[in-house]
Amino acid sequence: MTEPTQLLRRMFDAAVEAAQPAHCLPPHLQDLLAAPRRGRTIVIGAGKASAEMARVVEQHWPGPLEGLVVTRYGYAVPCERITILEAAHPVPDDASVRAAERILALVSGLTPDDLVICLISGGGSALMVLPAEGLSLQDKQEINRALLRSGATIGEMNCVRRHLSAIKGGRLAAACHPARVVSLLISDVPGDDPADIASGPASADRSTCADALAILRRYQIPMPDAVRALLGSGAGESVKPGDVRLAANDTHMIATPLMALEAAAGVARAAGVPVHILGDSIEGEARDVGIVMAGMARHVALHGQPFAAPCILLSGGETTVTVRGDGRGGRNVEFLLALAVALNGQAGTYAIACDTDGVDGQEEIAGSVITPETLARAWSLGIKPRDSLSNNDGHGFFQALGDSVVCGPTLTNVNDFRAIYIGAR
Repeated sequence: MTEPTQLLRRMFDAAVEAAQPAHCLPPHLQDLLAAPRRGRTIVIGAGKASAEMARVVEQHWPGPLEGLVVTRYGYAVPCERITILEAAHPVPDDASVRAAERILALVSGLTPDDLVICLISGGGSALMVLPAEGLSLQDKQEINRALLRSGATIGEMNCVRRHLSAIKGGRLAAACHPARVVSLLISDVPGDDPADIASGPASADRSTCADALAILRRYQIPMPDAVRALLGSGAGESVKPGDVRLAANDTHMIATPLMALEAAAGVARAAGVPVHILGDSIEGEARDVGIVMAGMARHVALHGQPFAAPCILLSGGETTVTVRGDGRGGRNVEFLLALAVALNGQAGTYAIACDTDGVDGQEEIAGSVITPETLARAWSLGIKPRDSLSNNDGHGFFQALGDSVVCGPTLTNVNDFRAIYIGAR
């Protein structure tokens, strides 16, 4: 049989491949290509996959085409008719603001004959930023940094971002009115809610300023006076369902975390290993999820319940890390380190956890792997796994062991990938 860590890595690669725009985007262009076109066709977008998505649109669009998308530094690809900009992630920078301004300028003054193809993927919240009136980029940066360290869920973070923005929460689509907007989305959020993907620039939003204010208070996030005033007054309200400016718009989910998990499961089954998908939207503190998953893996190994070994437990979603130590965080490595500590070298158990965009936290590292020897190898190097976990230093821990998974920009993003192999006793 294939060595477990090799099988787990092949499964991760299959998950990433399934979400590549070259595979999942072209079928959604067929109806648009078949329809008569009288006005301009404009491509806009934001996210870690947006540049690759734009290239695929160019390759399949025979007629006139123009546009502009923004992606993460290092994620640009060559395009001829669509301008590709780069900006910072996960904390926005001046380039994020300039990109948002240029995109809004591009879609101003459109007519009902015009078509806007909006390419949205994870990471767009930071890559396309336009502070609401009265706010500064510094205000947004400070709030964003605090949220990233707070343990807030991605849904909570995006609720706040939508209500501090002049382009998120449906505002970009509203700015395109009266043109038709067709949004093509690659989901990186639990539940695949369009309003949460890149904070929903082209999607109506049911949440409110009061919700955003409650989230900031819940996590004790320091608020500049301008932020408190904006949310308290309701002046930052987003575009709501039923808004006439969004009436003719269409949204299509072209790739999701579940699609990626199913592709990975196919690799395991082809290798003769039963696989069980536990869920595509698992959230919570990464270390807590690691402890729970370890308990499940122990039960499978000892009792053959609810699944018989050998098998693979597969899951996706987006956990969080509340950074209390001076480590670099990273939810996938924190999950794995907690899993390894809880398993305590359980024989025959291996695991991989990686972010499908190739970046775990703020590191150019996708994640890592563990084996039954992980803890013993760390101890032999003088590394105390529990201390590394307490310090939120999963990246330092796995780098010291040489077990980091580095794949570079994947040009897509369908959230976290976790697979645990449990061998027969």
